[in-house]
Amino acid sequence: MVIKHINCDEMKASITRCILERLPDWFGIPEAVEEYISDSSGRPFFCAFDGDRPVGFLYLKETGRHTVELAVMGVLREYHRQGIGRKLFDEATEKAREMGYSFMQVKTVQMGRYDIYDDTNRFYLSLGFKELEVFPSLWDAQNPCQIYIMSVDRQENG
Repeated sequence: MVIKHINCDEMKASITRCILERLPDWFGIPEAVEEYISDSSGRPFFCAFDGDRPVGFLYLKETGRHTVELAVMGVLREYHRQGIGRKLFDEATEKAREMGYSFMQVKTVQMGRYDIYDDTNRFYLSLGFKELEVFPSLWDAQNPCQIYIMSVDRQENG
């Protein structure tokens, strides 16, 4: 498994589409998928490859002067629990540090709503994210938005 930093916006869009369309349990709203695809342009973007095949990706999005968001991450289901998400996250965190960010945040559906998102929450917690706040109506009442945050500053993380 190789993690590559992708600079070509067309390649970012293609990878994002390829992976998110194969993850309908998490990314089942076509309009949201299209937004993720178009939003990948110009972002720090990392992709995991199995040979020449993209099997996972994530990209970052600035949300403030000191904060970057893990805007979207997707790993093909058959590659789950193989450390790919963690490797992508590690590469992205290093890039966030290089870019001078102090904090990283991520949004997901609040724990306790859906089993599949509970796994996602546990994954983010295992990476070191801490609960910041829940926005009950940011997305909709059935999907309260949990925001997690963490420091990416080496001095604070040790």
